[in-house]
Amino acid sequence: MPLLDHFHPPLSLRRYWESFHATWTVCLGDALSAVLPENYFVEVQTHLGAAVEVDVATFDEVEGNGARQAAPIATLPRQLQALPAPPLTMPAVFPQGFEVRVFSTRAGPTLVGAIELASPGNKDRPEIRRAFAAKCASYLYQAVSLIVVDVVTERSANLRNETMRLMEAPEQCLLPETGLYAVAYRPVRRGEKGAVDLWPATFAVGNRLPVLPLVLSPDLRIPVDLEAAYADACRRRRLV
Repeated sequence: MPLLDHFHPPLSLRRYWESFHATWTVCLGDALSAVLPENYFVEVQTHLGAAVEVDVATFDEVEGNGARQAAPIATLPRQLQALPAPPLTMPAVFPQGFEVRVFSTRAGPTLVGAIELASPGNKDRPEIRRAFAAKCASYLYQAVSLIVVDVVTERSANLRNETMRLMEAPEQCLLPETGLYAVAYRPVRRGEKGAVDLWPATFAVGNRLPVLPLVLSPDLRIPVDLEAAYADACRRRRLV
């Protein structure tokens, strides 16, 4: 079915894009699970905020005499050494995530592939775009095959180009700064040299989405039908 604009009226007034992205992620995970060999498994992860532990203001719970004030508890847990106050703290951002992860169990659970659906939050500010690019680059540097899909119409930043610049890729690897796209990355070593193969695809609202390869090993290449999973998500959310 044609790609819809989930970020502008009329559809944005009737459906939350967050719910659709979560459903689309599940549909991609289900489609992969149906074709992967037994020694692979899929995990779907979605988080709209920081996927890190929340600080409970340990350092602020100090009485006037300098002693740390203990909260009343019914049972005493195992005592842990108090965490010293950090001498430095730097600001940081943690990108939103709608992703499918593929693991191989041949040598224990090992991440071998990932699919990332870009969100408006990923394209918001320069530091957030860099954080998303760093996440993608980290996958590739660890030889994890990756597919990134960007159907966000309300912000024009190109996250793929952010990743390519971070990895110091040549200019011919860049896409136009505006427009929707999906791209598959395959980290590979040829002889003594490492490389990343790319399969980019551009499209617009009203187009069909492409089929891209997810290369999980030299002898396992899964065609990821973004269109089929997208249509499945639209049916589940009653958009068709």
